[in-house]
Amino acid sequence: MSEAKNLSATGRRKNAVARVRMTEGSGQIVINGRSFEEYLPTLPLQNTVLAPFQHANLLNKFDVVVSASGGGVHGQAGAIRLAVARALTIFDAELRKVIKPHGLLRRDPRMKERKKPGRPGARKRFQFSKR
Repeated sequence: MSEAKNLSATGRRKNAVARVRMTEGSGQIVINGRSFEEYLPTLPLQNTVLAPFQHANLLNKFDVVVSASGGGVHGQAGAIRLAVARALTIFDAELRKVIKPHGLLRRDPRMKERKKPGRPGARKRFQFSKR
């Protein structure tokens, strides 16, 4: 394990971007100045963010400060998960073998398709009128 005092990484999902700063501590997570449980109210969202720590058996070992922007709560949770997983691999390169098989280092590329000119949406067409 490297003696990294301040780990930082960036994660993205859909239109959400999360910048994470991690320091060794008691497991406190702060997202945009609010507590972890307040910002992510549902258990599945909280588990999304905690997944890299659970797979690496490092739960409550790091204090995490997150700056998340763009997208919605689900996209931000996915972005935070990727950023935390990347920071953990910087902390210890051996953790990559544990985290990677679970797909936590893969950036989800799915994004909203752009609206095309002459269409009401990305693919939708205006109603056809024969007469």
